Amino acid sequence: MHFLQTPWKPIKSIDLGFFELHFYSVMWIIAFILGFYITKRIWKNENQSSESLDSLFIYSVLGIMIGARLGHVIFYQSELFKEDFFSIFLPFSFKDGIRFTGFAGLASHGAAIGMIISMYLFNKRVLKKSILWILDRVVVATALGAVFVRIGNFINSEIVGKETDSALGIIFVDNGETFARHPAQLYEAFCYIFVFLVLLYFYWKTNKSKQEGFLFGLFLVLLWTVRFFVEFVKEAQVDERADWALNTGQWLSIPFILIGLYFMFIYKPKKPIE
Repeated sequence: MHFLQTPWKPIKSIDLGFFELHFYSVMWIIAFILGFYITKRIWKNENQSSESLDSLFIYSVLGIMIGARLGHVIFYQSELFKEDFFSIFLPFSFKDGIRFTGFAGLASHGAAIGMIISMYLFNKRVLKKSILWILDRVVVATALGAVFVRIGNFINSEIVGKETDSALGIIFVDNGETFARHPAQLYEAFCYIFVFLVLLYFYWKTNKSKQEGFLFGLFLVLLWTVRFFVEFVKEAQVDERADWALNTGQWLSIPFILIGLYFMFIYKPKKPIE
């Protein structure tokens, strides 16, 4: 079925003269904008102020972006701490001259941790309600945002899948390849649409939003289970030990799944949600 396999050589950016607009960055912008409007509807349903929503947006953007960047560096590219430290925090490489790179390395595991930390700070300084109350509501938008992040990875021909003879295979021409790989990014993006719809249903059509921690736990279980299984067809992002049955992404996903199950079925809040 090689004749059905698709060569993929996209336009990754547009040169505006004074600025080069990368479509990967556009996907992140779309993710944050859609996330803002979804959360705005939820915030209105919960009778929360627009001022707190504005603060929530700022905390979310900073927490997710910083966490995603640090997560990638810590888990997958730790040599940057010694070889090119400032490139961790700035969209430039300072190794062998200054070169604009954008933030090409962002890890979803780090983004999840960054989001939790930023929501803790947001709750402590602004909302003063419950961190789980906040997380139960922001994960709906976060799941949809993950769809566009993976589409951005597909546009960039990064986080590619393993070689395949499947008719679904994609030839990533920009990577200098002539053989097809699984479009793992699109597999993930499609599954995250399902995660988003499930969370949306449970929030609007059931009373599970009143069970503190349930939606957050459901988000963790669904999203990281998707990530766990997609890793089987995804090319490892770092050198893996040949005798390990699971790769780094899968090992990092397991704790999130277990934490999610805990919040869904075991956790009991100290006091009911108001």
